Amino acid sequence: MSLEKFKGVFVAFYSVYDDEGNVSPERAKKLAQYYIDKGVKGLYVGGSSGEGVLQSEEERKVILEAVMEVAKGKTTVIAHVGANSTVESVRLAKHASDLGVDAVSSIPCVYYGFSPEAVKQHWLAMIEASDKPFIIYHIPQTTRFNLPISLLEEMAKLEKVIGIKCSSESTFELQQFKAVGERAKQGEFLVFNGPDEQFIAGRAIGADSGIGGTYGVMPELFLKLNEYVIAGNFVKARKLQNEVNEVIKGLLSGPSLYAVCKYILKLRGVETGEVRGPMLPISKPEHVELAERLNKRIQELIEEYK
Repeated sequence: MSLEKFKGVFVAFYSVYDDEGNVSPERAKKLAQYYIDKGVKGLYVGGSSGEGVLQSEEERKVILEAVMEVAKGKTTVIAHVGANSTVESVRLAKHASDLGVDAVSSIPCVYYGFSPEAVKQHWLAMIEASDKPFIIYHIPQTTRFNLPISLLEEMAKLEKVIGIKCSSESTFELQQFKAVGERAKQGEFLVFNGPDEQFIAGRAIGADSGIGGTYGVMPELFLKLNEYVIAGNFVKARKLQNEVNEVIKGLLSGPSLYAVCKYILKLRGVETGEVRGPMLPISKPEHVELAERLNKRIQELIEEYK
């Protein structure tokens, strides 16, 4: 199969709630359309930015259904289906497959500190339950599971496993995953850069694409970064990445990253509701001031790099 539809800038879709904190299909549709209009390559739904692990199975299904109603056939959709239990993950994988997503993805099972064999069986159950391609989600700083090269090699040999989202902070690890995956696959193996602050580093060392949580408030800037990388213009790419990283530092200085991001969207008239506890929301005047200042800076950079 051609993997071209998986190459580019993928927004990690935010959680979408109404004013009472219930998942909102209507707002999810509007947010999906917002990103389609921006021209991103695709959406990654139900991951960290989407607060998937803080939602019930039914809530996750409702949001994905809403996104697919708008996005199917218009942009690439990758559904994160990982949950604490294998049975729930399998149900989510089947549901996503039935909706016609382009691929499913999953973190390892968390909390208990499972062995590589247990994680492999967890992933295999999802792969077997779906007729869609599978993308491993490697984020050891939250799952506490460090993916062994031997397991990646074994998984990459499977026909449905087409790539990995690498959100660890090591570009060396990203490069190794790319090399191991291609060797095991004896062909193309996708790597998605995870850390937004090293987008161009990841792309330069071998990543085919990027999936990021801060892309959602500045997709134009990551699209421009990707454009510079493809053109080999790393002088401009470094300059813009430095500017983007200052914005990211600001986003991380608030009560919680996603609270600030979602408030910035609210300033633009895109309502997504508050973050879900125990994430901390925007609640103080200085938090509002931070979001307003960052939104202004993002708009300035978009104009500068048109």
